Amino acid sequence: MSPASYQTLIDRCWRRSGSLLYRPNQRDACCPHYTIRLDSGRFRATRDQRQAVNRFNKYVIGDSYAKEAARLYPKSREQARKRDTEFDLVERIHESEIPTLKQPPGPSHVFAVTLEPDDFTEEKYRVFENYQQVVHHESPSSISREGFRRFLCCSPLKREQFTAPDGRERQLGSFHQCYRVDGQLVAIGVLDLLPDCVSAVYFLYHESIHKFSPGKLGALREISLAVEGGYRWWYSGFYIHTCAKMRYKIDFSPQQILNPDTMEWVDLTESVINKFDGHGYLDFERNGESTTESAVSTEGAVPMEVDDCGDNISDVEDEESDEEASLFDSGMPGIPSVEDMSSIDLDHVAVRLSRGYCYAGDLFEWHSESIRNEGSAKAMVAELVAAVGPESINNLCLDFKRS
Repeated sequence: MSPASYQTLIDRCWRRSGSLLYRPNQRDACCPHYTIRLDSGRFRATRDQRQAVNRFNKYVIGDSYAKEAARLYPKSREQARKRDTEFDLVERIHESEIPTLKQPPGPSHVFAVTLEPDDFTEEKYRVFENYQQVVHHESPSSISREGFRRFLCCSPLKREQFTAPDGRERQLGSFHQCYRVDGQLVAIGVLDLLPDCVSAVYFLYHESIHKFSPGKLGALREISLAVEGGYRWWYSGFYIHTCAKMRYKIDFSPQQILNPDTMEWVDLTESVINKFDGHGYLDFERNGESTTESAVSTEGAVPMEVDDCGDNISDVEDEESDEEASLFDSGMPGIPSVEDMSSIDLDHVAVRLSRGYCYAGDLFEWHSESIRNEGSAKAMVAELVAAVGPESINNLCLDFKRS
């Protein structure tokens, strides 16, 4: 799948977990999932976010380096004033890295962050194993290399280069952002880099850095990556209002939330947050919320260290489904009606076979069939097109070669 195609899907409430793509039904879910995104260029760090970055930088640099560097490389009064009164996220994020530090002397620790292919390595697996046991309290027997590989090292996205309208080159595809202290891997941010955004898939870390709020640091590093790389948006994944461990996601602003009924973005203001009901469902139309210019940050949110509210592969696979029910009768928001889909040309949906390609209408010979005939090939293809969006029909291909 191309990164551009996946960008289209996540803007229609889809998300991936490993190579599995899924879309929840907010209207029928016990804990509705909503897509949110942050405007990276307008982001301003809160006090606790600034403190987290400064505290970690101080640990890496060390008191001895700070004192000696201040003596050897004194800042001008203007430079000192600017640092004390302004917080440049990109500058501060890189402040403790070797290429940024003036030497001698050397810092207390060597900190490095690299963007690497999302391949499996034993080094990465050891961090995953520690994270699952210590943070998620999973038993050793439930953690496996195959599970890690399937969940975080198996992406359907192709890696490619993208030239933005401003002429800048961007990397697209799935990557692991690896954090190392003194050569030891201590954290991994699993990311999808798409034409318009940095999409966070998962973040995991070793218990040795727990006291530094690594989840918060990871989010800020990803926002910085979006700013530096020219990706306008940072997607933190699904937001579940009834899950306390996800409240950290709305502690970054300004953000927007996707209205699943209209597939339009609405500014995530305090008034919108207050309109979630007790089950975590937000009825945009009933509440009459319209897009505005402002957004509100919610300080004091629950720390972002644990995210186990249904945004992983095992939870997706365990969800029950009613295979007999038609998507058109499910009440899922944003799904075109049967009447609307009847006017869509399904006959020319591409199909891949072992012997080549053909059109769905020719393969299934359904020209006289109606999509109202539940369980028929035409009805199932109509449901698929309705779910991904009729505007994506020209990019859709049914692959039977792998069956």
